[in-house]
Amino acid sequence: MDLLITLLLPLSITLLVAAVAAVIVALVTAAAVKIFSRQPNIRHALRGRLRTPAGVFAALVAGSIAAGTTGVVGYAGDNAPVVERTLAIACIAAGAWLVIRVISAAGDVLARRLVHTEDGNGHNRRMRTQVILLTRVAIAVVVILAIGATLFTFPGARAVGTSLLASAGLASVIAGLAAQSVLGNVFAGMQLAFSDAIRVDDVVVVEDEWGSIEEITLTYVVVHIWDDRRLVLPSTYFTSTPFANWSRRSSQIMGTVELDLDWRVPLDDMRAELQAVVARSDLWDGRTASLVVTEAVDGRVRVRILVSADGTDKIFDLRCAVREAMITWLRTAHPEALPVQRVRAIDPETPREAELAAAEGW
Repeated sequence: MDLLITLLLPLSITLLVAAVAAVIVALVTAAAVKIFSRQPNIRHALRGRLRTPAGVFAALVAGSIAAGTTGVVGYAGDNAPVVERTLAIACIAAGAWLVIRVISAAGDVLARRLVHTEDGNGHNRRMRTQVILLTRVAIAVVVILAIGATLFTFPGARAVGTSLLASAGLASVIAGLAAQSVLGNVFAGMQLAFSDAIRVDDVVVVEDEWGSIEEITLTYVVVHIWDDRRLVLPSTYFTSTPFANWSRRSSQIMGTVELDLDWRVPLDDMRAELQAVVARSDLWDGRTASLVVTEAVDGRVRVRILVSADGTDKIFDLRCAVREAMITWLRTAHPEALPVQRVRAIDPETPREAELAAAEGW
């Protein structure tokens, strides 16, 4: 009986300390989230993310300390080093889990505050892109450090680590040659994040495809194409290949509509109709609506209409609406302005036309 009490008492104390520590840390985490987060949806998400890893980490750390203090580990006999190493690895894993959750939660909160708005705030999109990439870099660093700390709990791994450090020069050269493309994409991803070349939600034209930047990672970029396809490109593509960015500085953009018409087109009436069309459209931002003739060859005149919109997603719809409205107006109000093919018939019996035919070699 005394032996049973001697065994169970330290174990019960250890489990009780671990449970109390887990409960206290979980309550403190929930209270801290409630204090520092004002929005209910963010507060609920943070609380759900941090409560469990914080409680597990606190329980493992408190349990390990209590086990060492009460001598529970000593009851394992020859297996005591294995138990101690297992507890240490569990604490490292739980700590890494907690830190990753904290970094991820902080990154999500900042990203939500910098979410893309209708006014196309370029500063917010740039900061959001940098926050996302920095979050992923920090998580990768935490994972690498946790793996290294876990390996160094084994005596054999320490010796291997010392040998690797001694031959670090040769190893770095070999690793650099083997992972050249991977490291190139990683550095290119970091360059994209801080050079402001592209940002999340930027509208770009790549590989003759129009779309928006959906995701930027350390190694690749995902472009959401207009027809809901996804174009996945390596990060080095955007640092070595020219591409068009329609929204780098501002979401305001201009677009053109070109029409080939007959010489009899009433340009003044057409300009007035254009002003009426854009005035009725919610897509027009009121900056530009002009009409000019850019060419007059081959029996036709080319009319170019220039309109503007506040957003790259609106300019295409505005161009289509203006084109349809102007075609309908020309067809109903001025059919003579529609393009025609003129053919002149020559009667050789007519003296004047016979002279013209002879002169032109007909």
